[in-house]
Amino acid sequence: MDLALPAWLILIAGAGVAGWIDAVIGGGGLILIPLILAVAPGLAPVTALASNKLAAVSGTASAAFSLCRKVGVDLSLVIRFVPVAAVCSAGGALAASAIDKSLMRPIVIVLMVAAGVFVALRPSFGTGIAREAPKGVRRLIAVGAVALIAGYDGIFGPGTGMFLIMVFTSVLSQNFLTSAALAKVVNTATNVGALVVFGVGGHIWWTLGLVLAVANIAGAQIGARTVVRGGTGFIRAALLCMVIVMSSYLTYTQILGG
Repeated sequence: MDLALPAWLILIAGAGVAGWIDAVIGGGGLILIPLILAVAPGLAPVTALASNKLAAVSGTASAAFSLCRKVGVDLSLVIRFVPVAAVCSAGGALAASAIDKSLMRPIVIVLMVAAGVFVALRPSFGTGIAREAPKGVRRLIAVGAVALIAGYDGIFGPGTGMFLIMVFTSVLSQNFLTSAALAKVVNTATNVGALVVFGVGGHIWWTLGLVLAVANIAGAQIGARTVVRGGTGFIRAALLCMVIVMSSYLTYTQILGG
């Protein structure tokens, strides 16, 4: 499929914005996937998803690298979570065609709203001062939660980054900034797992994906710097905004039956 120059420019700009959003709190796919389908209406939806995933994994990985350098992450947690995230996401991508997305949206909407209400009513949540860093059972719970979220990312996806931040903040008693850095690392693994499945299936439009990846990386680098400068307070506000935006979008999509 050939695209005109204006279409490429629109997609590149959209990929940059999506990269910024993904680096801040996640959810850039809500912008880029509909944009790809709007600019290239003849493109198969699975190709749009796969090409977006190539761009997303590039931007998320670059944001993860920047945040890890500036904030730092616990390598023992990375070793525990990354393989589980990649495998479960790949499994979710394989099962995606057999699951009705319309059945998942109401569940995701409820979970997002519940998370938003919890954060709004708990000003101390995300400061990392509630409890000492957990060991043993808490880390096992976190591994289980990562497996579920990664599988969800392969099947459906919206809100994955936000859900990871919530789990790492609550279960591991981390502050929002540290949780955001770890979430980017794990989200990179979930993207890689799903991308492998899309690649094996021959669904990726490599030219589109690679061009969008460059723009996504640029946006993600700006987003990573925004997160570091804004700190915990900024991430809290971004999370609450994303709850409202994603819940509204998914509700609208559910009503339309898409």
